[in-house]
Amino acid sequence: MSSRNSQANKAAARERLRAEREKQAKKAKARRQVLVAGAVVAVLAVAGGVGYLVVQSNKPSEWEKAADATLVAPKNTSGDNGTTVVIGKADAKKTLEVYEDSRCPVCSQFEQSVGPQIKKDVDAGKYKIQYIGATFLDKGFGGTGAKNALSALGAALNVSPEAFLEYKSALYSKENHPEERDDKFGKDDYLLKIADQVPALKGNAEFKKAVEDGTYNRWAIEMSKVFDKSGMTGTPSLKMDGKKVEVKMTPQEFTAEVDKALAG
Repeated sequence: MSSRNSQANKAAARERLRAEREKQAKKAKARRQVLVAGAVVAVLAVAGGVGYLVVQSNKPSEWEKAADATLVAPKNTSGDNGTTVVIGKADAKKTLEVYEDSRCPVCSQFEQSVGPQIKKDVDAGKYKIQYIGATFLDKGFGGTGAKNALSALGAALNVSPEAFLEYKSALYSKENHPEERDDKFGKDDYLLKIADQVPALKGNAEFKKAVEDGTYNRWAIEMSKVFDKSGMTGTPSLKMDGKKVEVKMTPQEFTAEVDKALAG
């Protein structure tokens, strides 16, 4: 091989090596750019996620909003803020006040045992009932089931007093009533599923919308304030003419206790 060819080959080899180095350097630079861009995107995503979480955590809850919402009282109510709920014949001379919390297991037992007797007495005009709804178990166990169920009861009352009583009975039934620590009533879907057991509420679009929109959430808050100011410390509780009536868990004992109150 001539000296000239040898030098040319060496020069070509050096050029190929230089070109390969440039090629590798460009690839490395591109990789770095991709990594940097990915890191920037990741940082922005994290920052955006954190920002979203901060915004969400600072947003008022459904029930915080309800406290400042415009009050909508259901039909078939009277008194301040529509919180007087009296059901029965107008000429019934006495009114039995019934204090209940929708999550209360003892209220559930009371309604299952004595509820039919109360309905029978009210239908006969023996007395009227005034319903006062409480929500203190939400504070005790967390969740929103008591408030949510009370709001749904308001939606039922807006349909009719009869729908209200039937729905209340369905909520307290053995099949539907959850254990007090279980916040099932906090879910609209569950409340609507129970409502399907009440003919006047099944397929009732206005009732469904009121439950889902929380139309009577503010009313439920105002109603629970009535209980808080009543001096009652638990549920179920009963009063007639301002005097406490002892809660009895059988229809016979309940009737005897109420008859005593009616006579007094």
